[in-house]
Amino acid sequence: MIQSTRLRSMMLAIALAASAPALAQDLVRVGVFPVSSALPYFVAHDRGYFEEQGIETEAVRLMGGPPIVGALIGNQIDAAANLVTIEGMNANQLKPGVATYIAIYGQNAEYQMEHFVARADLPEGDLASLANHEGELKVMSAPGPANMSMARAVLESFGLEEGVDYRMTELAMNVHVDAMTKGTFDLGYTLEPTATVMVEQGAKPLEAGVISTYIIGRKEALAFAAGAALSSAFIESQPDVAARYAAAWRKALDDIETDPTTREPLAGNTFTPPDVAMTMPMPKFMMVDALTEQDRADFQAMMDFAYKAEVLTDPIDTGEFLTVLDR
Repeated sequence: MIQSTRLRSMMLAIALAASAPALAQDLVRVGVFPVSSALPYFVAHDRGYFEEQGIETEAVRLMGGPPIVGALIGNQIDAAANLVTIEGMNANQLKPGVATYIAIYGQNAEYQMEHFVARADLPEGDLASLANHEGELKVMSAPGPANMSMARAVLESFGLEEGVDYRMTELAMNVHVDAMTKGTFDLGYTLEPTATVMVEQGAKPLEAGVISTYIIGRKEALAFAAGAALSSAFIESQPDVAARYAAAWRKALDDIETDPTTREPLAGNTFTPPDVAMTMPMPKFMMVDALTEQDRADFQAMMDFAYKAEVLTDPIDTGEFLTVLDR
């Protein structure tokens, strides 16, 4: 009788467990700018790393740094997959803690992201020779004040004066290829994968990795121009969820480092054609605790430049907005 009662109790417990609703996953709203630097988000999502951490994500597609910053300030998103670091730091000066980075992405001539590309029939074949161009160059730039300021600074380093030698237009990334192939612009400061697509369609590559070479001053330096950020409001209100989110991000970066198939989600989720996704250049994705002292110094140098260029209103200590949550 006792054994029968125990058996019935066990069966009842199993039945109740089977019928109980699954625990709800914690929701994290993520702003995603659909260029190649958003790859870690898609890897973590598609490979189930968020799900392993009990997290459900909602991707919010936003076209550039300013819309992402606005969404973070307005509490419309909790995190950003690839927020331009200068724009994140600018937001932090307006409202401290808008963007705290758990990972930042290095780019240079080897780990390519930003490029200068020219129309196919432009006589000049490199940046230095643009100073000899006759007439005013029509230049398009990737959107946002950070991209615009970098493009201007590089051109100015070769003696080109805005309003005299060139006129710059801010342009959404999704129209860069058409604008260049149709000859609307002479020159473009653009991002991957758009740069690779342009060149495959006949545009002339001029130079990649220009931030490291002409802003930081060392070609081999990593320019940390974008990264994965969380709002301090989210970190403070849900520290456990934020730590689990960072753990999933770390796992995605580990995969990207060793597994070329991680590139596959770029096709369909970004402006990347399938035939380009597996071969295009990529930035170096790094969690904050992987940064060397030199990396941190180079990152600070970028922000010091942004202050001198009046993109940042005040000097800023970048270390205050870099954090490790999952270790």
